[in-house]
Amino acid sequence: MRIIPGRLLEEAIQPRSMVTNPTPIGKSNFALDTLGLASVFGGPETIFSLTLVPVHAGRRWLGWYNSPGSYFLGQRLAQLFEYDGQKGPKLKAIHSGTVIDETGHLGALFLKECAETAVMSIRGRLTRSVDVTIVEFPYSPPDEAPVAEYLTTTCASIAALVPIAVSFTACAASGFYGDWYSFSVISLGIIANGLSYLVVGSGKLFFTHPSPASGSPRGDGFLSTPGQTILLKGHEGAVNSVTRGRFLLRFDNSILFYAIGPCATLLLLQSLVQLILIPQTSLFGQLMFVGSIFVSWTYNLWLSSVAKDRIQRSMLMGVLHSPKLTKYTLGTRTSMAVFVLLALKVDKPQEILDWFLPNETPTWQKWKSVIVDRIKTGSNLYFDGSDWKDSSDPELLEMLYRDAQSAYDGFHGSG
Repeated sequence: MRIIPGRLLEEAIQPRSMVTNPTPIGKSNFALDTLGLASVFGGPETIFSLTLVPVHAGRRWLGWYNSPGSYFLGQRLAQLFEYDGQKGPKLKAIHSGTVIDETGHLGALFLKECAETAVMSIRGRLTRSVDVTIVEFPYSPPDEAPVAEYLTTTCASIAALVPIAVSFTACAASGFYGDWYSFSVISLGIIANGLSYLVVGSGKLFFTHPSPASGSPRGDGFLSTPGQTILLKGHEGAVNSVTRGRFLLRFDNSILFYAIGPCATLLLLQSLVQLILIPQTSLFGQLMFVGSIFVSWTYNLWLSSVAKDRIQRSMLMGVLHSPKLTKYTLGTRTSMAVFVLLALKVDKPQEILDWFLPNETPTWQKWKSVIVDRIKTGSNLYFDGSDWKDSSDPELLEMLYRDAQSAYDGFHGSG
């Protein structure tokens, strides 16, 4: 029986390095903790970057770099993608009476678009302000339409050359100094990410919405949240583009569509290979790997600062031919409800008042009946002491009448 000295035994069980040439930093016992970077670091930014590929022209050819987050990306790739999923505000249709408790992804995007619209303040009592945006649709889009590439030649495409150059340089340097573990891992990252970009970028982004039924009334209605009301005025097809429309990524070539699965598998394999091989590399190889990952993550993070929903909102507004948005802010919910009645010119104003203001005390009922009568007859909403002096709660009734008058003045441009 051969006895191996302890020191020789320790050397025998150490993994053999695949570094065949001396590296610029020589030998070192120091090792980076790269396991977190290898797969899970930068996942959200990487997913975001890939979802923008069908939007930016030419970026399908610019994914050849070693990117972080391959594990998350492999999991999410088959779900294609984040063009859906958000929940929008509640819808009340004026003419058809349709109520949708939650509109979809485009409703949520449209709500954000209205929230960032410049606002005009209407003078009056202030408790909790409510914004009212009047939307006038000039155009009803077809049931299905391709979404134009809004960012054709952008700095996003040019900037992609930086992580590409860094990844190829890191790969070449690893190979030059014979660190084949690092070379293999970075190469696999470049190939997996590049193929994913190529496949996903081959898809075409479409907008689609349900076709209105024959003889449908106008689609006038409103979207409502506690702090914002959006009045939608236009054809049924224009309104349901916002409330029930979708973005879809479609592949004309079935081969490319079925290639999504293998790309997802390759990304997951990449994460596994990274976890196994990176600890076996030299310190130089680890630095090359981390450098390529960091630059790619920085690029993806920069892209995410653009905010994906802002880009989708631009696409939606383009499909709708940029409807006119006019936004007001009113100081009370009472003023807002009266303003909505004046703006929509509804046939059943009592129903709208009850929708926004469900109060049913005698004072509120009297106020509602007066407002409804004047709206129906086209009378002005000016009031004096004689309108509330005989009420059981004259102070409350006076306050409600003043709110209605503020809304009336604001609507007619004298607020």
